[in-house]
Order: sequence, then structure tokens, then C-alpha cells
Amino acid sequence: MLVCHEIAGRDTVCCEPDIHECLIHRALSALVERQITRRNDSVTTLDQNVEKLNGFLSRFKSSGILNRIDGQDVPGAGGVFESISPVDNSFICDVAHGTAADIDAAAQSAARHFPEWRDMPATQRRKILIKVAEGIEARADEIALCECWDTGQAFRFMSKAALRGAENFRYFADQVIQARDGQHLKSPTLMNVTSRVPIGPVGVITPWNTPFMLSTWKIAPALAAGCAVVHKPAESSPLTARLLIEIAEEAGLPPGVLNTVNGFGEEAGKALCEHPLIKAIAFVGESRTGSLITKQGADTLKRNHLELGGKNPVIVFDDADLERALDAVIFMIYSINGERCTSSSRLLVQENIREEFEAKLVERVNNIKVGHPLDPKTEVGPLINEEHFKKVTSYFDIAKQDKATIAAGGETIGDKGYFVKPTLFTNANNAMRIAQEEIFGPVLTSIPFSTEEEALSIANDTLYGLTGYVWTNDLTRALRFTDKLEAGMIWVNSENVRHLPTPFGGVKASGIGRDGGDWSFEFYMEQKHIGFAMGQHKIARLGAQ
Repeated sequence: MLVCHEIAGRDTVCCEPDIHECLIHRALSALVERQITRRNDSVTTLDQNVEKLNGFLSRFKSSGILNRIDGQDVPGAGGVFESISPVDNSFICDVAHGTAADIDAAAQSAARHFPEWRDMPATQRRKILIKVAEGIEARADEIALCECWDTGQAFRFMSKAALRGAENFRYFADQVIQARDGQHLKSPTLMNVTSRVPIGPVGVITPWNTPFMLSTWKIAPALAAGCAVVHKPAESSPLTARLLIEIAEEAGLPPGVLNTVNGFGEEAGKALCEHPLIKAIAFVGESRTGSLITKQGADTLKRNHLELGGKNPVIVFDDADLERALDAVIFMIYSINGERCTSSSRLLVQENIREEFEAKLVERVNNIKVGHPLDPKTEVGPLINEEHFKKVTSYFDIAKQDKATIAAGGETIGDKGYFVKPTLFTNANNAMRIAQEEIFGPVLTSIPFSTEEEALSIANDTLYGLTGYVWTNDLTRALRFTDKLEAGMIWVNSENVRHLPTPFGGVKASGIGRDGGDWSFEFYMEQKHIGFAMGQHKIARLGAQ
């Protein structure tokens, strides 16, 4: 498939600084999305999707998923562990159980191949990353179906995962040419110049919720910066991490630049964070694990980027467009099974509209279709695994203990898989555990407020600060409120709509650092300053007579 620069007849960086403003790129992206949408629309039945999935999984049933180190398939030093589908508790395949020994081999490989990748001409690295994007698009159906079966996510959402993953690689590929550019900072005596250089081999630890997209979100900028990578995917969702490294090597990424080690956080993850050859760790996951990673990397002075949890508020004022707000509130907590760090899990609704708004909310939540994730009509699938299922469902009893009302849901579904009904808690206050703790499931807690000041106080009364959503048609209120809201990202009159050049990250217990645009390169690269004397300026002569 041609990229926009080739269509324009130029083998250069994109014709606009922001590829999203390039009309040719936008037209091409729309064309690709229509093509993939048509493919998805043509698969109209659950049975057809299951049949295609079985074809994709057949090779893993026999060979399992091995670690990929230095361009070679390598068994895990710890043997194997089983990957189980959350849909029906069925066996997917064996997965290599990586240990500290596997991490060491992968880190050695990344360190060995780092100079080759770092020193490759930027135009060549860019072409490889573009080919990775094209490879992702070519295997879009395989990625989507495997992700659904591995994680329980609904096909209607995972069918877009490949597009977003490809977009991540395409965007950062287009930044490669100028990624190491610096500044000219002249002083009276020196010509000062700066540049950026890749930090070295890095570790990337990704979660089980939308794992393919989030892996590309971390790995694409690391490779674009010139770093080599050791990737430890979540043990609960190993399938698409294997697909990604296959696609990358088929696209021409030199073997050993990207290495994948499967395993558990307390073993392989800990070894990666502690390894002296690994210069930085990029992590997506819960806040408690982020704290452990910081401690584990302390002795080797690791640079850490931590994208952590949230208990994000959506604040609905009485002057908002209430129908649009209702759509956004529902989408941002019940899509992706509620298993997303940016979900709006606390609804703060103004008291004078609360009763009507909650009544409409109950009706809509009860109509959400829960079912097999490969059914194109399904809106919510099963939770990722038994441990998480027990955690989420434990809050049904906690809500009752807190004297909140379970207005919708609050029940499990069936005796196979990890299905729960989309749940709404009402008559809640912000001191309750259901309002303070990250549940990470299709569970919403509704809290009333009377004044703007009260809403701001409730919104900020949390350990977290990842996102916030504000619904009001009063512009001065929106400006005033967002200025005081303690969150790294805020959307006004909108759900979460990502724009790749913008910074992504949180404050307080929601993380350290920012992804997106140049912020990603700041993490994966070191600043270098060089000062050139422009003449014979006076130098102090200590010890001279």
C-alpha cells in the first residue's frame, strides 16, 4: 500500500508537520478504514468469525507461543504456562514461561543490536516502520479476532485495534527524520548546539487491556527514536504480541532490535526492571505495580515512564447537551468492557437533573448487549480472567455495604467465562470505596452535586489524576473548571478522542511522564549539548604567576 508521501511524489517527511492535517494522508487513512470496515461488515455472523479465528489459532495449538530473542524462537527457561480464553475458559495454547535468564538473553540481544539500529540512516528506519504499519493493516482481521479471544474484548472495538496500531507506527515513522534535531543557542562566547540521541536498550511492559494497540503505542516511538526493545507482554494476553514481532521482522526490522519475552511480572518483569543493560522502562498498568517498578529500577537509576490507573470523573452540569453527555458517559465506562485507564468511572451529575439523567442511564445500561466477543452485535464481552472477575464482582457486595443502590446490573451471567452485567451504582457519595477504588470493569458510580465548587471538590478528592470529562455549555465555567481540575488530560463536551501529537499521561497516582508526539521522544532519547568557542575568550589562569 502506498503512503501519502509516495502518492504526492515525494520520499520525504509528511507535507504537513502534523500528519493528521495532511489532506492526502487523511484521505488515505479514510480509504484504509473503509476497506477494513467493509471486510468486517462482510463477516456478519458469529459462526463465520469463529471459523476464521480457528484458522488463525491452529498453529499456536500445536507449537505454542515461544519467546523471540535475537531473531530466534526460544523456549522459556521456566517451561510453559497455559493461555486460557475468558470467553469459555478453554485452552488457547502453551506460552513460553520466561525467567530472569530469558530476560538477560533478550537484554544482551537488544544491547548487541542497538548500535546497528541507532546508526541506520533515518530514511531507512522510516521505511521499515512504514512497512510495519502496512503489515499490521494486512493482518487486521487476524489481530482483531485473536485479541477478542485472548482478552474478551468485543469485535466491534478490536476491529479498529489494527488501524490504531498501524496509525501509531505511521505517525512515529513520519517523525524519524527530525527526531534527533536540536537547537542553536548562541551566547556571547560560544556557539551552543543541542541534539538528541537514543537512550539505548529499553524495556516495554504492556497490559492485557487492548494489548496490541498499547504495545504499538510504546514500541513504535521507541523504535523511531533508535532504541532497541525488550517487550514483556501481559501473561493474560500473549497472542498479539507474537503477531507484532512477526510483522516487524517481516517488514525488515533487523532481528534482535525487538525481542519478546513472555512471563510473569514478579519474575520476568522484575528482572527486566533490574537489568543493568536496560536504560529505561515504559510501563502501562496499575499504580501499585508502577510503584514496584520504580523501586526495582532504583539501583540501576532507570528512567521510568508510568501510565497508571484512574478513577476519572465525568462532570455533567445542568446546562449541558444532556443527550450527547449521556452517550459519552455510557461509552466511556462500558466500552472496552470498562477495562481502560481513561474510563469515566465516577459520574458527577448536578442534583437538579440527576433523577431524569439517572433514569435514562438505567434504561440504556440495561439495554447494553453482553455476549460472545466475536459476535459483531456484542457491546460488552467477558472480563479478562478469573482473578479480575472476582475483583470486579466483589464490589457488588461492597456497594451494598456502603449503602449505595445497585440501579442496574450487579450480577454475573452464565457459568462459563467471566461475564458480568453492566452495572450502575446510585445514591453514592465520594467517601465510598466504590467511588475511591479503581474497579476496572463495566461499573459506574453516580454521585450528585449542587454547585460548581462542590463538583470540583468531589472530582479532585481522589488519589488519581489521569483524565476528566466536563459537560457544560458555559465557556467561562469550562475554562475555570478545567484550570482547577487535577488531571493530566481533560475533554470538554467530548469523550476521549486521542490526537497523536498531544501529550498523554496523568498526575498524582496516575503516572509519571507523557506519551504522544515529541513527548515520547523526550522519554526515549537523551539531550546532548555541545558548546563551540567562537574566539579567544578569557579563561581564568589558576596557578599562573
